[in-house]
Amino acid sequence: MQPRDLPQPYRSQFESYPPSAKLVYLALVADGPMTQGQLAEETMLPPRTVRSALDRLERDEFVTSELYIPDARRKLFDIALSETPDTS
Repeated sequence: MQPRDLPQPYRSQFESYPPSAKLVYLALVADGPMTQGQLAEETMLPPRTVRSALDRLERDEFVTSELYIPDARRKLFDIALSETPDTS
């Protein structure tokens, strides 16, 4: 789901995110599921910045994570498929 497609107040919440979190989200929208390392490489952001962005996006249910089968020590991140993220 593109940020412009988010209903209010979720769009307002997304717009308040730092540019790094927006970039991570847009990379997932454009390229599909990725690990934290892949996102750091794709966005050219430091791994720590990507981790912080993913934590925030996952907490607010804009992205989801699951076990990365090739390496169980990693997670695979993707955009959430729900129409309205839960902000409680």
